[in-house]
Amino acid sequence: MWGGRFAAGPAAVMREINASLPFDKRLWRQDIAGSIAHANMLGAQGILSADEAATIIAGLEAIHAEYEAGDLPHDLDLEDIHMATESRLADKIGPVAGRLHTARSRNDQVATDFRLFVRDAMDEVDASLYLLQRALIDRAAEHADSVMPGFTHLQSAQPVTLGHHLMAYHEMIARDRSRFADARARINLSPLGAAALAGTGFPTDRHMTAAALGFDGPTRNSLDSVSDRDFALDYLMAATQCSLHLSRLAEEFVIWASQPFGFISLPDAYSTGSSIMPQKRNPDAAELVRGHAGRIVGCMTSLCVTMKGLPLAYSKDMQDDKPPLFEAHDLLGLSITAMTGMVETTLFRTDRMRALAESGFSTATDLADWLVREANVPFREAHHITGRVVKAAEQAGATLADLPLDTLQAIDPRIDARVHAVLTVDASVASRTSYGGTAPDQVRARIAEARAALDVEAGQ
Repeated sequence: MWGGRFAAGPAAVMREINASLPFDKRLWRQDIAGSIAHANMLGAQGILSADEAATIIAGLEAIHAEYEAGDLPHDLDLEDIHMATESRLADKIGPVAGRLHTARSRNDQVATDFRLFVRDAMDEVDASLYLLQRALIDRAAEHADSVMPGFTHLQSAQPVTLGHHLMAYHEMIARDRSRFADARARINLSPLGAAALAGTGFPTDRHMTAAALGFDGPTRNSLDSVSDRDFALDYLMAATQCSLHLSRLAEEFVIWASQPFGFISLPDAYSTGSSIMPQKRNPDAAELVRGHAGRIVGCMTSLCVTMKGLPLAYSKDMQDDKPPLFEAHDLLGLSITAMTGMVETTLFRTDRMRALAESGFSTATDLADWLVREANVPFREAHHITGRVVKAAEQAGATLADLPLDTLQAIDPRIDARVHAVLTVDASVASRTSYGGTAPDQVRARIAEARAALDVEAGQ
């Protein structure tokens, strides 16, 4: 490629460290699409003859068919997918292949290919997250009335419904989709035609190639065009936050599947056994989703560190931008698919959830609120009174709802028989009617809104 300047070939280790073909051949679809768009533009602008452009495009389409059939290049001497494809094109159509690289550089070529890949990756993630949202909504609708303990510090706090709990993850996933959508809007400018760093003196039409590749337009600064990897960082940061949400849900499934909790039974399809303990059902899929989050965070950190001190414009360090993004994208796709499957097929043991909600003094706040509302007690005093009631129930081995009235009135005479109406878990969740609360009617309303939004998105 640069034999005119160099008298000797690279050292063996240079050949190996310099080659990106083992991983960037994954960009072959984007590379051929960009090259076809570039050849069409060169022909339209008279930089190539019509015959030259047509010959190049026919050759690229033939190479596309070869690659699609699995015959991908592997010769490290060709360095990367861009040179491998150009070399193959020369094999097919002869010297005219050398005209394809007119008015472009590998710098703008790889920036374009990588943007196209990341844009496709964002679309893939968005489609998968849509399915996860659907799964969460469907299961939440099944369990809008199913009572479970709500936790803070993993301690029983207030009763909620399982539907409300699942819809919390729907909200997280909705934010993840919004982050990918924001990033996609920013990515959608084409670097093609920026050349090495300064643009080109050929009469190119960058708007034409941008439109052909589905971009909103060309990038506005040639230096920035070839040195920018913000779009990859945008993807990785959105992927990191998404993986954290998936990890939190996976962690809850791991905890809930344990015998002390017993909230769920994971299906065989998402569980494994033990090589020595035949009774075991391990939540390995959930654990791997949880573990993948750490690797995705690492991928994001890797590219941040690579980019943090690079001068303009292109440096070879930037060749290492693709492996972390490829790894993160693959891991995120697996995690979303696995988590969607678990949400869809897990058996929720609502009887166990209700039993633990009833046993953890989770209606204590309802007693305090009743004292404020019905007995005009300041909340801080009501909090203190309720704490004494909880202590009495704990000593008696009873729930708050089971404590006799005389025991309650011995603690504070302002408590009367009406209090028992608010001390059941059903009464507690039904009372949380504020917008976004856990009252079943509120949960069903939010489910209806979320379902309607997804239906509109799907054109239903």
